[in-house]
Amino acid sequence: MNISIEKTVSELLPSIILGGFLISVEVEESSEELLTLMGNELKALEPVLTPESIREMSTVKANKEAYRALGKDPNRYRPSAESLLRRVANGKGLYHINNVVDILNLISVKTGYSICGYDYNTIKGSVSLGKGKEGEPYEGIGRGELNIENLPVFRDDSGAFGTPTSDSVRTMVTEKTKQFLMIIIGFDDQAKISAALDEASALYGKFAKGVEKERFFIHS
Repeated sequence: MNISIEKTVSELLPSIILGGFLISVEVEESSEELLTLMGNELKALEPVLTPESIREMSTVKANKEAYRALGKDPNRYRPSAESLLRRVANGKGLYHINNVVDILNLISVKTGYSICGYDYNTIKGSVSLGKGKEGEPYEGIGRGELNIENLPVFRDDSGAFGTPTSDSVRTMVTEKTKQFLMIIIGFDDQAKISAALDEASALYGKFAKGVEKERFFIHS
């Protein structure tokens, strides 16, 4: 994997860590077994989640502080994990998209990490994490054109394709996806990120015939 962190981000966020893997998958509707597993996890989470407890989760808190450091209001452009956790706290559960996305969202609410997931074969060339620019074009999944100025933004040779607030239509996971790139943006112990990746990899192996190809950790 050729992934880097630009100076515009590393200078403002010196503790940032990118942890992720490339994994082969078979995308399909989530099985009853996976949906049952998700349902049981959410039943355990829902009673203990409040707006206050979500804000105080170390992973959520770190992500929001990172947004502020970059110049973005995290209450207007929420990191995806916080949005998912607030949805669970309100008794709305998680969206059911497909097995690959559903597993990503499950790991996100269990850990509080805003996790990015992409169809690897739609990415062109090397990948860098930078800072969103004014007027930079970006179509978020289910959100239309998104103002990504000052958000942390993944780019390839074709431009912006991912943020922790919303993944893009260009690199979204579909039934055609065969290679899945998952990236966690963290600001704490690498071992904690690694544990989240271990759990995700095991679930992909069980529910999406996943075979992990490569794992990486990138520091600023």
